[in-house]
Amino acid sequence: MTKRLLLIPVVAVVLIALSTIASGHGRPGGYEVWTVDQSNSTGKTTGGTLYIYNGRALSRDGARTTPEKVDLGGAAEQLCLDQTGSAPVRPHMLHFNASQRNAILSFVASGHVVFFDAARRQPLACIDVGIQAHAAVPSPDQKYVIVANQNGKLLQRIRTDYARHRFTLEDAATLDLATGLTPSGAPRQDPALRPDNAPICPLVDPQSRLAFVTLRGGGLFVVDIRSSPMRIVAEYDKNAVHGNGCGGLETGGKMYVNSGGGTMTNLSEFDVYSFRLSAFSLHPSPPNMPAPKLVHSEDELEHTDSHGATLTRHGRYLWIADRMANRVVVVDTRTDRKTGEFSLVGPWSDDPSPDLMDASPSGRRVFVSLRGSIPLSGDPHASTGSTPGLCVLEVSRGGRTGKVKAVARIANVDSAGVDRADPHALRVRRIN
Repeated sequence: MTKRLLLIPVVAVVLIALSTIASGHGRPGGYEVWTVDQSNSTGKTTGGTLYIYNGRALSRDGARTTPEKVDLGGAAEQLCLDQTGSAPVRPHMLHFNASQRNAILSFVASGHVVFFDAARRQPLACIDVGIQAHAAVPSPDQKYVIVANQNGKLLQRIRTDYARHRFTLEDAATLDLATGLTPSGAPRQDPALRPDNAPICPLVDPQSRLAFVTLRGGGLFVVDIRSSPMRIVAEYDKNAVHGNGCGGLETGGKMYVNSGGGTMTNLSEFDVYSFRLSAFSLHPSPPNMPAPKLVHSEDELEHTDSHGATLTRHGRYLWIADRMANRVVVVDTRTDRKTGEFSLVGPWSDDPSPDLMDASPSGRRVFVSLRGSIPLSGDPHASTGSTPGLCVLEVSRGGRTGKVKAVARIANVDSAGVDRADPHALRVRRIN
């Protein structure tokens, strides 16, 4: 797919500068690391806590860095009660828009999506999409947020006007993933093709045109996100793309998509696929076309669960977290081959259970959320960890490997003395 540039020169220069900083070129500016404990606020059945760390302090001395804390059972919950009549439950996935001025936080147990002024830490709007908002992903052009309504089995779209703080759920854009037919005439959800079409993580391409939508039971849809309703342009069955993927990124004109375990019907899974973006158009493709490339697979292993992912500096290496095996697998994006792996187990943790990941602007550090002993999402078989917190990884050999530099512990001890902390969402925010 050819990228079309329709911006005036000054705007183009600004966007190129931001892209350069994001990919690690040039001199990086300041940054923050946001992570969210999805366990309830103290003494409540809702809420959660947002932790915000100064990135450079965290990089220097992560174990001793004091974060800023935002109680999500406070202003954000009250805003949702005022605007939707219900409280948000279990903050799960976090993203920033392209300008880095706004944060988008999805609540997986209640279906709420909350938009924040990132600098002021203030909630701006709350939208209830229905049953579950597993992930809410902003388009790079800042016009939309694409929502995976997991148990509702819907793909939904929120129109975004960040300058005016206007966020509108567009009901006419909703795509039902469980009923109806694909472009080839096959059932969208079908026991033999795609047995469970709960969407997990939409991955939006750099042109803000297509979303790669992973499905819980296996299979994948590539969706035109600008049409109303959104429509399927490529369809894959469970044999072509395995289920439950939630670690995908674009680099070098390729969209990387993973598959993982962590569900009762599929406890162990580790696959990585790549799709050449130029092979897609807005015209429907035959089933399982354009064909994905299977980059790496370890489905024969019994204790593995591919989940979060990030790119090292210049996008050369793709890092994929394995929640169950407590490791990071490294893929060379030039050759599409696994080049190595490294363990996160050590004196800092005997069972870190790494989940979501993001890299610093310089590419010298990667930050990982570590799960707790009472996981609130994902099957406990895969998601239980012993040291809830935020792990700081030092990137070595140009991204070929890494090592643990520090773990910043997070705790949420209840009245019975039980630590219920369960960090999940994590993103790096540039503040240069």
